[in-house]
Amino acid sequence: MEYKVIPFIPTIDRSKENSTKVAKELEEIITNYNNQGWKYVRLESVQTYIIPDPGCFGLGAKPGFTAYRQMIVFSKG
Repeated sequence: MEYKVIPFIPTIDRSKENSTKVAKELEEIITNYNNQGWKYVRLESVQTYIIPDPGCFGLGAKPGFTAYRQMIVFSKG
């Protein structure tokens, strides 16, 4: 079995759009990959730790933090 994982980072303008736009975007991606022979498996949330940036001699230093990324999983074969 072969797998493909791609990031899914939807954005909306909260004053104009809603989650329907996000759903449509996801649907278009799934359809596009399905047309290439990939089968949609699931949307996976991946927790990532962003390491701290010490800055230059401590100036501009930024703390580390946890971020979550959405990944679309497809399979083939």
